[in-house]
Amino acid sequence: MNDIPLIVHLTYALDFGGMENLMVERINRMPAERYRHAIVCLTRCNPAFAQRISKPGVALYTLDKQAGLSLATHGALWKLLRQLQPAVLHSYNLSAIEYAPAALLAGVPVRVNGHHGRDHSDPHGTNRKHNFLRRLMLPFYDVCYANSAAMEQWNREVIGVPAAKSRLLANGIDAERFRVRGEQEARPFFNAGEIVIGSVGRVQDVKDHATLVDAFLQLRQQMPQLRERLRLVIVGDGPLLQPLRDKVAAAGAADAVWLPGARQDVPDILRSLDMFAMSSIAEGTPGAALEAMACGLPVVGTRVGGIPEVIDNGVTGQLVPPSNAAAMAAALKHYVEAPGLARRHGQAGRERVLRKYSMPAMVAAYQDMYDVLCDRKLKTRRAVPSCAE
Repeated sequence: MNDIPLIVHLTYALDFGGMENLMVERINRMPAERYRHAIVCLTRCNPAFAQRISKPGVALYTLDKQAGLSLATHGALWKLLRQLQPAVLHSYNLSAIEYAPAALLAGVPVRVNGHHGRDHSDPHGTNRKHNFLRRLMLPFYDVCYANSAAMEQWNREVIGVPAAKSRLLANGIDAERFRVRGEQEARPFFNAGEIVIGSVGRVQDVKDHATLVDAFLQLRQQMPQLRERLRLVIVGDGPLLQPLRDKVAAAGAADAVWLPGARQDVPDILRSLDMFAMSSIAEGTPGAALEAMACGLPVVGTRVGGIPEVIDNGVTGQLVPPSNAAAMAAALKHYVEAPGLARRHGQAGRERVLRKYSMPAMVAAYQDMYDVLCDRKLKTRRAVPSCAE
């Protein structure tokens, strides 16, 4: 049997999304001599996204969970865990939190749950049934971490996560892949003179892209002299992509709004933008905003979740109330009218990412969590340098 500990990452689905992107980045970058990895999807796995896994030997499993309680899925996971014999089960978000008992029964010694965001149906974390489930699962987990200070505080105060089980693990960004476009570098995708506002994220209710589209339509009305130069791009796939396309078409703005779905060239698209917008009604630490900041873009974001921790209002971007198209349009208009300010905020944003949200620091923090828990519960400390050294 392989004596390198195995981590099983349990997620609702493996598809294009911020949480999934960073999970794959950590898997790819963590030292192969320290941990092995497998990914178990409760529902589905997108083969195109799975190609982003570059580390050899990462097995993928899909349990084909049905809607509802689906007790058979608990049994299927227990059977799979008995076969794999992992050292760690790492479940992600509320959608996978209930499977810790199956892992305990399967003999998995270390169990971790990560809080990376909330569902659109409960953006403020007030759903009593969901919170009861979170509290019920607490005894089965060794750590329940959050990726933003706001969510860690909520975990502690509302769910009752004790200090010994609580951690803050901030997101990290690859600042070499996500970089500023050079002065002599060509600008792909858009014509010279166009003013391009962009957003990246799965097109679902919690991202509230409909409000961003409404803000863009208002901006065009408020700035008729620039109407033909203003452009909006929203990159991402999801259940609301077609309704969003229908909304744009109904407004007669299809020639000004690009909705390409999921893309593999997001860094190139970001480098072609003038500003970034995030209209979410709930967020953890927004990886998409950090990627935009790493590319030197000012960010207009909603004042929810971990977004205010990332955007320094008036320094790297602007914060606006959620679900408020007029406020978002006003903030975007401010940058359109003052491109020099937009550049200064974008530069400050990249500096902030380099200072606080580096990729090596994120990977090292997760590895440290695994190391501490495995040392405590497996008593098999390995003298291997961490990736931070």
